[in-house]
Amino acid sequence: MLQYLGYENSVITLILSTLFLALWNMWPTKKWDPRGQFCYVTGGSSGLGLAVAIALTKRGAHVTIVARNEERLAKALAELEKTRQSSNQILRSYSFSLTDADASHAALETAAKDHGNRYPDAVFMCAGAARPGFFVEEDAKSMQKGMDNTYWVQAYTALAYTKQLVRSQTSGKLVFTCSILGYMSLIGYSTYSPGKHALRGLAESLRSELILYNSSVHIMFSGNIDSPGYVEENRTKPKITLEIESTDKPTAPDVLAKELIYGVQRGDFHIAPDMLSNIIRSSTTGATPHHNVLLDVLYALIGWIGLPLWRRGVDSTVLKHRKEHKDYLAARGFFKSTD
Repeated sequence: MLQYLGYENSVITLILSTLFLALWNMWPTKKWDPRGQFCYVTGGSSGLGLAVAIALTKRGAHVTIVARNEERLAKALAELEKTRQSSNQILRSYSFSLTDADASHAALETAAKDHGNRYPDAVFMCAGAARPGFFVEEDAKSMQKGMDNTYWVQAYTALAYTKQLVRSQTSGKLVFTCSILGYMSLIGYSTYSPGKHALRGLAESLRSELILYNSSVHIMFSGNIDSPGYVEENRTKPKITLEIESTDKPTAPDVLAKELIYGVQRGDFHIAPDMLSNIIRSSTTGATPHHNVLLDVLYALIGWIGLPLWRRGVDSTVLKHRKEHKDYLAARGFFKSTD
């Protein structure tokens, strides 16, 4: 009898603890305010990066955008100027190739000079690109480029920024932008998804390490974004992948930018901008901090039922393309190649 009572007490304790954590997560806390903060945005010339830069400018932040294309940067900076909230805001743009470690460091150094050699209060890493395709058609060069455009393009900036934070003994925010393909993957993304999984691993490590320096790390996992990059990646995206994604409507960059900033303000580590990404997030949490325990349990339950069904449907779609794919490879001379 006593052992059963002990078991019941343990269950009650667990339930009460869960309810307490859920209520604690819902309790309002002081939000981060970008007004007057120096915010650095990579990939800021278009798409999500530009939308984030505009949203931060509207909130009164000093904003520096960095990207490669100088013409697009000039147009993007003009857009920021239209939304400036005061004449005191410092708005700048610089052209650097962020897939290079030295250039990533130089970009931060250049931006800091506009602020008396003070480094950013928050770094939003939105740079990146995808070039979907079949793995059997890749080579060493394209695989390396895939990692450059998905992992190193953000990791180099994070490394340069973190070193300067620690040396200057100041705190800051590192904000990565990932993808739901950093939680899972599917056909066509063999040079994209690995880098996004690596980015999650880096963010998980840095979240723990930067506690030492009173700095925070955030990472957003979004679906397709309605941007020039999305149009470009669809040009090489396999027909199978396009069919699988046919019911997915890409999200407007300004909507995701709003969710990203709100997530940072809430202090979320993993930022999931919609229900689908929340379901996948909660189903692959591991040791990652929860948002709201009760909601996360609900999302995980939906995922436990729904995701295997989704995966079965994906596999069925892929199988239907088996003969067509073989013909495609034959037409391209794949079976005669010695590579």
